[in-house]
Amino acid sequence: MKNFFILMMGFLLTSCVSNIQEKEFSDVEKFQTELNAEYLNPKETPLRGSNFTNFKKHPFFPVDLKYRVSAKFIKTENPVAFELPTSSGKTRTYREFGKATFVLDGQELTLTLYQNLALIKTKKYKDYLFLPFRDLTNSKETYGGGKYMDLKIPKNDVIILDFNKSYQPYCAYNAFDYNCPIVPAENFLPVRIEAGVRYEDVYHH
Repeated sequence: MKNFFILMMGFLLTSCVSNIQEKEFSDVEKFQTELNAEYLNPKETPLRGSNFTNFKKHPFFPVDLKYRVSAKFIKTENPVAFELPTSSGKTRTYREFGKATFVLDGQELTLTLYQNLALIKTKKYKDYLFLPFRDLTNSKETYGGGKYMDLKIPKNDVIILDFNKSYQPYCAYNAFDYNCPIVPAENFLPVRIEAGVRYEDVYHH
């Protein structure tokens, strides 16, 4: 009887983990589907001309839950607004919201999360956080200027960073119509993040 109980508990635990992983994979697939739909929509896409007509879908790294990390979140006290440079030479006003610390490939890493002070004035984006970062895939498998992630303000001191949902900025696809925030030096990661959208630079030829 005892052995049966242990087997059942093991089965239930395995089933629970499997269900959680299925949901996490499903969330990433939803992100990929929505991103492709955005770029295929002539009213939303940053693509122009033949770049738009030739676009079918984004190339993605294989989904890997290794890159879905649980990070310790510490909110920044009394943040000061600052001007973040963009790819056009102009600036946008942001403030630091907090820092997320996590372990990946045996290294403890920290990323800073920001708020766009103009964007958070709107109801839709009032709890929106912006995470720009660079890693060792940039200028190889991903855009040289770095990648972005969109997040929500966490309810406690833990925040989930799912790099499978990271993407390239609009200016990677259309540098003429868009200017994008430049990744601050503090968000350069000394590891490879093989997750999210890959980048094939056919857009600047």
